[in-house]
Amino acid sequence: MDERFPERIDSKFRYVLLASARAEQMMRGARPLITIDTTKPTTVAMAEVTHDRVDWGYGPSPSMEEEEMILNVVPEEGADDEDAEEAEEVH
Repeated sequence: MDERFPERIDSKFRYVLLASARAEQMMRGARPLITIDTTKPTTVAMAEVTHDRVDWGYGPSPSMEEEEMILNVVPEEGADDEDAEEAEEVH
């Protein structure tokens, strides 16, 4: 695949994720955002992403507390031994 990606697409993986999500939207009835010579949803979605017509974003950054909660699973005080063992298995 020798296509040029829009500047905000940082990897082929993200390109595939965006194109597949957009193709799924079209298969469920969404209208194409561009006109090309094919009606195949995957091809149209890839062209839309390549031409920077698909709006996407990472969303807001998590706060430090939320990020720490995501990265560190700490059992609550007073949790029984089974809960503590399950929390350790997550790491």
